[in-house]
Amino acid sequence: METAGYICMSSTGNRMSFNKGYTPDGYAEKVFHIHVHTIGDNDEIIFRDYLNSHPAIAKDYETLKLSLLAQYRNDREGYTEAKSDFIKAIINKVKTNDEG
Repeated sequence: METAGYICMSSTGNRMSFNKGYTPDGYAEKVFHIHVHTIGDNDEIIFRDYLNSHPAIAKDYETLKLSLLAQYRNDREGYTEAKSDFIKAIINKVKTNDEG
């Protein structure tokens, strides 16, 4: 991955995150993310599927992300952290079958 220009942004026992398109001056015209997970580590898929089936919540997530862009343009870790409570709440809701 790194020989193809991707940067390993994080690595834990069950997942790795590679990104391409981040520069010291902000984002390149195109940005790419590749996430590698062990079998059973499906939180991103759970989140994606929930947003696809709940357009109003997806719109809320879009609004949140756009509101964070200016503040975190050059701080990928801060941007990710600023979204984490929203994402964790959705994943917890799905895992506890509390879709209401």
